[in-house]
Amino acid sequence: MFPDRPITPSTLSVKDLPWQIEWRMDKCTLCGRCTAVCPVHAIELGVFRKRSLTTALNTDAAPENVHQVYHGIRQRTDPAYACMGCAMCNLVCPNDAIVPLRSDEADKLRFHINRGGQPRSRGGRRNVPGGILDQIKFIRISMLTDPALDAGRHEFELRTLLGRVLSPEESMRCFREKGWIPPVREIYPLLIGGMSFGALSPTMWEGLQLGVSYLNEELGLPVRMCTGEGGCPPRLLRSRFLQYVILQIASGYFGWDEIIHALPEMQVDPCAIEIKYGQGAKPGDGGLLMWHKVNQLIAAIRGVPAGVSLPSPPTHQTKYSIEEAVAKMIQSMSMAWGFRVPVYPKISGTSTALAVLNNLTRNPYAGGLAIDGEDGGTGAAYNVSMNHMGHPIASNIRDAYLTLVKLGKQNEIPLFAGGGVGKSGNLAANAAALIMLGASGVQIGKYVMQAAAGCLGSESDRCNICNIGLCPKGITSQDPRLYRRLDVDRVAERVVDLFLSFDIELRKIVAPLGRSTALPIGMSDALGISDHHAAERLQIKYVV
Repeated sequence: MFPDRPITPSTLSVKDLPWQIEWRMDKCTLCGRCTAVCPVHAIELGVFRKRSLTTALNTDAAPENVHQVYHGIRQRTDPAYACMGCAMCNLVCPNDAIVPLRSDEADKLRFHINRGGQPRSRGGRRNVPGGILDQIKFIRISMLTDPALDAGRHEFELRTLLGRVLSPEESMRCFREKGWIPPVREIYPLLIGGMSFGALSPTMWEGLQLGVSYLNEELGLPVRMCTGEGGCPPRLLRSRFLQYVILQIASGYFGWDEIIHALPEMQVDPCAIEIKYGQGAKPGDGGLLMWHKVNQLIAAIRGVPAGVSLPSPPTHQTKYSIEEAVAKMIQSMSMAWGFRVPVYPKISGTSTALAVLNNLTRNPYAGGLAIDGEDGGTGAAYNVSMNHMGHPIASNIRDAYLTLVKLGKQNEIPLFAGGGVGKSGNLAANAAALIMLGASGVQIGKYVMQAAAGCLGSESDRCNICNIGLCPKGITSQDPRLYRRLDVDRVAERVVDLFLSFDIELRKIVAPLGRSTALPIGMSDALGISDHHAAERLQIKYVV
């Protein structure tokens, strides 16, 4: 019927796509920048044929058909090349001739994109902005400690401890019996969570490391960054900057051959070892680095062939119980560094977190516990995991802290919270709330990507293609044509700005509490919320 444009059951129109390209013919100069910069090739240069009727003036001649041929921009409707609204075309267009617009129709692409029986996966985080953390208020204001009320004039000790903190008596007993005291690190309470070398582009990862090093060596802020699973560049393992890094081992063990081989040549010890058992955005499900990102460099570091997908199993396959995991993994990692480095597990926010914590309290080698709540961002999760699985971080960290209080170990095992911290932009307020609920520190990931590199992902499903390596900003891509768009020095500058602004805001929150010599960990009497059920659940004050 239509030989040049066949209509099939899977055919979509531009109207059916969630993002539609508006192109202005009168402004366009056909420079080609928009088509060159589009990471998903959603637009292409097209040849159009326009028919019009012309009639000669003052004649009786019949109207004639005139065919005009012109060039322009055409949007592709194949689901594999659907526009995802990143607006890179608009950013590079010198004449503002093109811009993506959100469709006013219901998104029909989601029903067509699962071609081949594959479930849809996307990057970014789930849930719309807002939540319990944004509703919490700080209600305890000290009226008698005047110096503490001046956040700009008073000295603060915004530091936390990573590692098993024993009492002086237990430390002496441990030293006499074993000749060893658990290692402890003094760090900044805001950590950059695990985002692997492979998931992030080389420029993004290098920018983060450069910013962290500057914060430590020039500004005296002991900020730490976790590598994520996949190892790290060999030159970092053999440099003095390794002391600012938390090395992560996960269920895939990717990159650990390189780390073990570098052990004899390490100038300094890493800050800590994190054993990842789960992620908040996909609890019970392993990660996946798709083949699009596994180039020769990533393959060499991880010890795998190039161009193959790298799935991490949901759990460590050699461990069959919490007790065995704690006993084997924590002790073996401690032995690898001569018991000089804190070792702690990272788990998903779940109702079984307390079972893990109870086992950690009985193991003297456990250096803490990191819990990742359901709002954590990821570039390797299916929608069904992100939207229907997990546990909120606020109640999970509160339960864990109150359990430690009952055991009298609240000052012994540090808890680190992550998952959606600052997802509405209120980073310092969210972090302070979690600290007062019982966390010793917080981990962030997606917030750094947004603040330091300008991540475009959103809950309206804009962009969110971290998993396939076509990030338009070059944040999560291994394609040199894309990641060269990212300036390493600018990323480092933004990381420094982020931590300096966080430090100022955290001081502004902590100052009125009258606590300047230590973080207000577990200071829940300073918290209030207008939700009666949330106040009862978190055991904080109900205020209206």
